[in-house]
Amino acid sequence: MKKILITALCIIGFYSCKEEVKKEETITVQNTEFDSLLDNYFEEGLKLYPLNATFQGDARYNDILPNNLTDAFKASENAFYTNYKEKIASIDEASLTSSQQMSKEILLWECDRNLERLSFREDLFPVDQMWTMQLMMGQLASGEGAQPFKTVEDYDNWLKRLNSYTEWLASAKTKMEEGVKTGYVLPKSLVVKVAPQLKDMTNKNLENHLFFSPIKNMPDDFSDIDADRLTEAYTTIITDKIIPAYQNLYDFMNSEYINAARTTSGIEGIPKGKEYYDYSIKLYTTTDMTATEIHELGLSEVARISSEMEKVKKEVGFEGDLKAFFDFVRNKKELMPFTSPEQVIANFNEIHAKMKPQVDKLFGKQPKTPFEVRRTEAFREASASAEYNSGSIDGTRPGIFYVPIPDVTKYNMYSDEDLFLHEAIPGHHFQISLTQENEELPKFRKTLWYSAYGEGWALYTESLGKELGLYTDPYQYFGMLGAEMHRAIRLVVDTGLHSKGWTREQAIQYSLENEAESEAGITSEIERYMANPGQALSYKIGQLKILELRAKAQKELGDKFDIKEYHNQVLETGCVPLALLEKKITTWIASNK
Repeated sequence: MKKILITALCIIGFYSCKEEVKKEETITVQNTEFDSLLDNYFEEGLKLYPLNATFQGDARYNDILPNNLTDAFKASENAFYTNYKEKIASIDEASLTSSQQMSKEILLWECDRNLERLSFREDLFPVDQMWTMQLMMGQLASGEGAQPFKTVEDYDNWLKRLNSYTEWLASAKTKMEEGVKTGYVLPKSLVVKVAPQLKDMTNKNLENHLFFSPIKNMPDDFSDIDADRLTEAYTTIITDKIIPAYQNLYDFMNSEYINAARTTSGIEGIPKGKEYYDYSIKLYTTTDMTATEIHELGLSEVARISSEMEKVKKEVGFEGDLKAFFDFVRNKKELMPFTSPEQVIANFNEIHAKMKPQVDKLFGKQPKTPFEVRRTEAFREASASAEYNSGSIDGTRPGIFYVPIPDVTKYNMYSDEDLFLHEAIPGHHFQISLTQENEELPKFRKTLWYSAYGEGWALYTESLGKELGLYTDPYQYFGMLGAEMHRAIRLVVDTGLHSKGWTREQAIQYSLENEAESEAGITSEIERYMANPGQALSYKIGQLKILELRAKAQKELGDKFDIKEYHNQVLETGCVPLALLEKKITTWIASNK
């Protein structure tokens, strides 16, 4: 999930876990003025962030790409969130339904976090190897992403957007030059990863250029006149603007910038780095936990999961220590059986077929949005992790589970069942699609992303494997433990890197000693955390809260507990800060006693 979008423990959050559920008079009549305010917020937000509209399947702004690196854009963001914070705060909560009250609290959270974000100099880090604009635009340029290429108007829209994008690339260089002067620079190990991505876009052979893909896949029903005009226009803009812009940025990053890149690994190595990490923790966990609390929680979880791994090691008859077992699993040839990427994709589809009969037992409501498994595009595959891209709100574009397969002969399948549960079903695809399909939610809540909730849900669903007929192979169950261990390790290494002075190498070594991922995969992961502080914390924090609330409901409701209804209660309100989720589930439990 993307950087630009926005507890496990009872001791934190903006509600007390000891708060008693109070019987209040229920308001059943919608406050229409409030609903209009929410609609206006959503519509103005699409104009401000037109790429969000594109990813939602809204084509109205497909020709627009504002330069989000300018002071003018930052000022417009500040005005937008300040205005709506003032408006929403003035609404009398007593006049709102319970659903509207939740919307008010969520919108206030949104405004506060974004206003806080604007106090930092994120604009001086416009490019990294995993999260930033040039990668998103490359994905759209492939013609296989959210930007449509079905009509002549679609092709003209992308041309206009590309013109704006070349301005963004120039601004990125200017901002990074400012960063060099003021100490806001990436770690050198990340610059080394970005440079080849930029270099790939300087290829002058148009037939092999990513941005020429829409022309190579032009619909057959275009007239000769339109086809010739568009071919010439795309050739011109790629040759005269896109390639030179990438070349200019590459030359800068590969010389002046890499020479100025910092040797520290954590965000504390930049001005106001500690404050930025504190903000990032709150943003991604939606809690008030400190870095130290999270680090200690991570160490505790690593120890707990290690003991479970020891049981699997014993079950398969391996006699070495756990670290040796990691190496054994990493290199076991039987777990690397594939000879073509198509076989990897087919295996995921087989996993889906195997679990389908059991899904109805756990989920009463399931999405209508279609779903596909695809290989990650070649241009970003080397640095990518498996990921889910949501379908469009109208359901015309499917949800897509992207799988990177840079070297199929080294692709280890031991965690594929777990990975499918997380990224696809019933993880991200269920959670995001059900939210988008829920007609009772205001539009702005259909596309919200809180990493603690969304990633926490996806990690929680990994624990459902046995209930869904999976994990019958001990290596696949070990894959689940490995994935949970991976998220527990994140609590340790992310806080280690960004608050305890850990180096990249220390974080890699800690991971190697505690999980079965390959060194190449671990290195990519650690560099991911370096590029986006705090995001890696969200998974485990959210998972622990959802597990805690399930256990609480089972204990207090006893025979009245219905797992399908619990899942519905968690999913029906969409992404929310964890404290609001806890408040909702606590109310639901009380009403069912």
